[in-house]
Amino acid sequence: MKKTTLAILASAALTVSLSARDQIKMVGSSTVYPFASAVAEELGATTKYPTPVVESTGSGGGMKLFCAGNGMNTPDITNASRRMKAKEFKMCEKNGVTDITEAVIGFDGIAFAQSNSNKPFSVTKKQLALAVAAEVPGKNGKLIDNPYKKWSDIDSSLPNREIIIYGPPKSSGTRDAFEDMVLKATFKKMDEYTSLYKKDKKKYKAYKKYHKVRQDGIYVPSGENDNLIVQKLNKNKDAFGIFGYSFLVENEDKLIGAKINGVMPTPDAISSGEYPISRSLFFYIKNSHEKDVPAMKDYVKMFMDDMMIGEEGILTEIGLIPLPKAKRAAIKASVTKREKVTLDSLKH
Repeated sequence: MKKTTLAILASAALTVSLSARDQIKMVGSSTVYPFASAVAEELGATTKYPTPVVESTGSGGGMKLFCAGNGMNTPDITNASRRMKAKEFKMCEKNGVTDITEAVIGFDGIAFAQSNSNKPFSVTKKQLALAVAAEVPGKNGKLIDNPYKKWSDIDSSLPNREIIIYGPPKSSGTRDAFEDMVLKATFKKMDEYTSLYKKDKKKYKAYKKYHKVRQDGIYVPSGENDNLIVQKLNKNKDAFGIFGYSFLVENEDKLIGAKINGVMPTPDAISSGEYPISRSLFFYIKNSHEKDVPAMKDYVKMFMDDMMIGEEGILTEIGLIPLPKAKRAAIKASVTKREKVTLDSLKH
């Protein structure tokens, strides 16, 4: 009898250990990674909980892991440098992850940067799109494979300098945002792209929101570690890099941002929207895990506090650009209530 009781107790203890844990597990955006890591370290240093594990998997990669299910082997939180997509929400629903809360932590600009040993560089959003796109308008007005090898090939006013761009891979939220704000935003106003869709909507469906990036070695996907891009820019002075503004702030002794449409990436220009490649930053909470991972409540509360994301917050020192006070308060209230993400809410 005693042996049976001990076996039951041992089994119960094992069940608890499998279903509950002290340490938060996070995945997702490389852009949000430095901010999430700073809050994680603060939680570890000031509470009874161990420092959370934060992995940089890219926004898309993080969503796949987060949406895989509700098991304790799945992440509690995923960070994202763009809003959750409808197809990701549906993937979560399919796997039983139906109680999710969205948190917006601030603004970020996508920097287009180079080694600070170079002269200042200024490019329009259209010129940047033409440098990156897989296909561009030819002399006859039809789309052709991108022939541009130098910036001066695009416009004679630009330097006679090789085009080489180190940027994020397809799994990255920064890549998604760059495609949306630079490629799609530019080409939806150009007849060469839109006329194809109008000509045959079924055949040219992809051209409705054209965002194909060239794959001829000029745009080089460089993984989810933005610090690797920084290292490459120090070795190749002709190259540019695409990454979150916070990495430009962290490396301002080595790098300089380029002007886009005549505007430098600065906190004021990004928060006002004057800088044309600005976006919000997010994290998503798997509410079904909070009962078994009690540290989540303290972590989320700490992250959403003005101590972290306010105008004088700790995270502004490493590049986070705060939301306006009223917006910040509204989002904090929504997160505190753990309001659920819906398909409709993702459209706004």
